[in-house]
Amino acid sequence: MQNTFRFPAEWEKQSGIMLIWPHKDTDWYPYLKEITETYLQLAEVITRYEKLLIVAQELEAVKELIYNRLSNEQIGNVIFRQCENNDTWARDVAPITLIPQTANKETKMPFHLMDFCFNGWGEKFAADKDNRINRQLYFEDTFCGVLENHKDFVLEGGSIESDGKQTLFTTTACLTAPHRNEPLTKDNLEKRLLQLFPNMKRVVWIEHGELQGDDTDGHVDTILRCAPNDTLLYISTDNTADPHFEDLRALDEQVQSLRTLEGKPYRLFKLPIPEAIYDEGERLPATYANFLILNGAVIVPTYNQPKYDKQALATIQEAFPDYDIIGIDSVTIVRQHGSIHCLTMQFPEGVI
Repeated sequence: MQNTFRFPAEWEKQSGIMLIWPHKDTDWYPYLKEITETYLQLAEVITRYEKLLIVAQELEAVKELIYNRLSNEQIGNVIFRQCENNDTWARDVAPITLIPQTANKETKMPFHLMDFCFNGWGEKFAADKDNRINRQLYFEDTFCGVLENHKDFVLEGGSIESDGKQTLFTTTACLTAPHRNEPLTKDNLEKRLLQLFPNMKRVVWIEHGELQGDDTDGHVDTILRCAPNDTLLYISTDNTADPHFEDLRALDEQVQSLRTLEGKPYRLFKLPIPEAIYDEGERLPATYANFLILNGAVIVPTYNQPKYDKQALATIQEAFPDYDIIGIDSVTIVRQHGSIHCLTMQFPEGVI
C-alpha cells in the first residue's frame, strides 16, 4: 500500500453519506421523537445531493418513516441495512476510506476501507455492537473495496482531518487521552498515523480548543476544519467572560502560525462559538465547526441563536462560495454532546 493510496479531503467527490439511526435502546430515548425529526431533515437534504446509507436496528419502522417523508426520487438514493448498534455516531464507527493515488482503469485498484477500533472514546461507553457494523456491512456487499482490519488501533473519524494535500490534522488532547492507545507516546502515534495514511507528509497537532462537555476529549472536527484552497476554519470567541476564552486565544495564535507544506500562510476564517447551552446544569459542546460537506452543499449545525447562526452560515459560505449552505437545527443533537459531522460519514465516489 506504500504511496499507492491517499486520504482524500471531504470536499472531493462523494458517493454517499452514512447515518446510523437512533432507536429506543440508545441514549436518544428521552427525546427520540425530536432526534428522529432531525434525522429525517438530514435525510431530506442529503438525498437531494447524493446517496444515503441508513444503518438501522429497527429497519422496517425506519423504512416507513423514510417512505412517508421523502419523494420517490429521493428514496431512490437511499440504501438500507439492518445492524444492531449501541449508539449512532457514524463518524467514529464507520470505516475511513483511502482512495487510489491515480485513476487507473487497467489495474482497477480497490478502495481501502480501514476498520479501526472504536471503544466509546476511551472506554467511556459500550461499543461492542458498533464495532461489528463495518464487518457486517462489508459482507453484505455494501461497499466497493477491501475492508482492512485495524482493530488493534483506536482511531475515530472525528479525530482526524485531511486537507487533501498531504497534511493530516489532529489534536494532542484526543489522541493521547487515556484508554485509547496507551502506552504509545505522541511520537509513536505520529509514526503510526503516517504509516496508516501513506500519502501524508506531516501531522499537525492542534494543542487547544477542547470544549466543555466534550466526551471525545477534543475531536478536531469540533475545533478546526479544512476547506478548499488552503483554507482553515476554526472556533473563536470575543467573550472574555467565557471559560473558553483564553484557550481559544491560544488556538488562534497556533493557527495563525501554521503554514502550508509550501510555506505559505493558510486562508483563515474564524467561526463563533454559540452562547452557552446547558442540559441539566452541564454545558454542552455546541460548535459550528461540526459541519458536513456534500457534493455541492454544506450542512451546518445551528442552535436557535440567530446572531451566531447567521454569522457562522455566512462565514462557511465564504469558505465554500460555490456550495449551497444549509442550516439544520442541532439543539437536540448536542444534548448527546455531538453535532452533524459526528452523526455522519462520507464515502468517496465509487465506494457505495
